[in-house]
Amino acid sequence: MTTQQKVTFPGAEATLAGNLFLPDGGSPAPGVVVAGTWTSVKELMADRYAAALADRGYAALSFDFTGFGESGGTPRDVEDPARKVRDIHDAVTFLTSHPSVDAEPLGALGICAAAMYMADDAAHDPRIGSLALVAPWLHDAAVCADAYGGADEVARKITLAREARARFARTGEIDYVPVVSGTDERAAMPYDIDFYLNPERGAVPAWPNRFAVMAWEDWLTYDSIALAPRITQPTQLVHSVDAAIPDGARRFHAGLAGPKAILWTEGTQFDFYDQDPQVTLAADTVAAHFGRSLR
Repeated sequence: MTTQQKVTFPGAEATLAGNLFLPDGGSPAPGVVVAGTWTSVKELMADRYAAALADRGYAALSFDFTGFGESGGTPRDVEDPARKVRDIHDAVTFLTSHPSVDAEPLGALGICAAAMYMADDAAHDPRIGSLALVAPWLHDAAVCADAYGGADEVARKITLAREARARFARTGEIDYVPVVSGTDERAAMPYDIDFYLNPERGAVPAWPNRFAVMAWEDWLTYDSIALAPRITQPTQLVHSVDAAIPDGARRFHAGLAGPKAILWTEGTQFDFYDQDPQVTLAADTVAAHFGRSLR
């Protein structure tokens, strides 16, 4: 039986809120920082994976990034890769000083877009001793062009972002569109995605389903695949050819500088968020990876 503690810790810009899942036994356990998809709050999938890792003997922290969920900070609900990487760094600092957590090194688990942010922190944070990425969204300019309808569409989104950021600078008002919608073509993901729209899955009250238009530029110009040669920690990927951008995962994996493995299994991107057998298989694989590289 694991325990869950509500925690807060200082971030660079605001106080961050999280859930710390602890295994039975009372002794300090290896620590893992967990984060999920873009725009997400901890309740969408990070809590699920953190709890699963606690069941497998780890002290696992899920948390809300600056401006999201229960964490402080403004502007709200803005996908800012650099800010999210700083938050991960601060979450690592919190875990390293917690009495229920073994001393460094720690593990880092990123699901979907958080794969990029965990990889970024691991590339320059020696306190991260092991990296695991589940259904990783790993992109660069080429991947973004393929994923978002070509270079012209990427350029159009960047123009929209600059206009929205200029308006925010003038007025303090943020232009939001839905993250997911099957009817609004302005949505960041203009599709009918059950995970995000189903209240029994990801459409939880803590997640407002809004995307700040000014975030498009930082998102689309972020190059996570270039990080791979700087990552020397043992790294495990779990992915499916039917999930998001498997070519990005292949290219990232090929570029890693340290020990590496990739498990190809079955399932859609959204299956890895809350469905079995994908979640159990991923949690087992990640826990075994951390067992080899952290213990």
